[in-house]
Amino acid sequence: MLTKEQVVNALRHVEDPDLKKDLISLNMIENINIQEDSISFTLVLTTPACPLKGKMKQDCIDAIHRYVDPGVKVSVELTSRVTSRRKEAEDVLRGVKNIIAIASGKGGVGKSTIAANLAVALGQTGARVGLLDADIYGPSVPLMFGLPVARPEVVQIDGKPKVIPIPRYGIQVLSIGFFIDASQALIWRGPMASNALMQLFKDTEWGDLDYLIIDTPPGTGDIHLTLAQQVPMTGVAIVTTPQEVALADARKAITMFRQEQIRIPVIGLIENMSWFTPAELPGNRYYIFGKEGGKRLAEEHHIPLLGQIPVVQGICESGDEGLPVALSENSPESLAFRQMAETVAQQIAIRNAFLDAMNATA
Repeated sequence: MLTKEQVVNALRHVEDPDLKKDLISLNMIENINIQEDSISFTLVLTTPACPLKGKMKQDCIDAIHRYVDPGVKVSVELTSRVTSRRKEAEDVLRGVKNIIAIASGKGGVGKSTIAANLAVALGQTGARVGLLDADIYGPSVPLMFGLPVARPEVVQIDGKPKVIPIPRYGIQVLSIGFFIDASQALIWRGPMASNALMQLFKDTEWGDLDYLIIDTPPGTGDIHLTLAQQVPMTGVAIVTTPQEVALADARKAITMFRQEQIRIPVIGLIENMSWFTPAELPGNRYYIFGKEGGKRLAEEHHIPLLGQIPVVQGICESGDEGLPVALSENSPESLAFRQMAETVAQQIAIRNAFLDAMNATA
């Protein structure tokens, strides 16, 4: 007779490749069901974007066959429960599990393109995702999502007016660009811009989200300080290009977020415009901005390289048309964004587990 104890003991031999603990200790196995010649259970992942879910599923099947019965039928259902390090007392964005800023030391490195496609790619995995365009002076999200004249709805919730983000491509979208005239320059001093940003956080009904992606302005100014001081950030991903002038500014951004008065974890580096691939020569790579500068910078600061995104005409065109390229199914560039999204989600899950372990031993 097959027993639940046998199944549990077998799965103790299966380790989460990222968290380096067995699945039973991590409480990642649920709903064990045993029939005469079959075993089924649920494997609960820390994110639906887990890049290793196929391997983990097969490891579970192999463990049952090795330690229980080589002839038993094994059915593994995959689900996810996105982890969070939010505290119950935190009122800002209470229903959001993870808040990730996308930042860059300088403009022109494609930060908004990265933020938009990261949000879409995470949403395609089944995660609940929001995107906040916090680039107060140069909001790009309305154009990139085909919402140049959109205006969000305002409703009364518990007697207070709340802005409702606009659903688009499966994610919740909000931008300062929805509230201003796109043809006019926004002439605000730093405190005014920071107050406007906090209104987008506090006066918006975001609901329950697994990830909120924040597209920040370039540089290291008032907006970033406001985020650090008033928003419970999970971490920040730095965007750069391979060229030295961009790397120098990315290096400053990493240093800023690691300063004692800010202390936002840098979850990794994203290298944009890594190489040029012409449409007529899809197998060719031309390193027009330098080669692997982002990889060297990531190694220098001991942070993961979260992704390398090529220069492809389709990425620019899709943004101009309001259709983020991550929506495409089979293109090399959409695959690059999906891999980047998986790595970002992976690093967030690792960070959350690491903090849990630290608190457990404190």
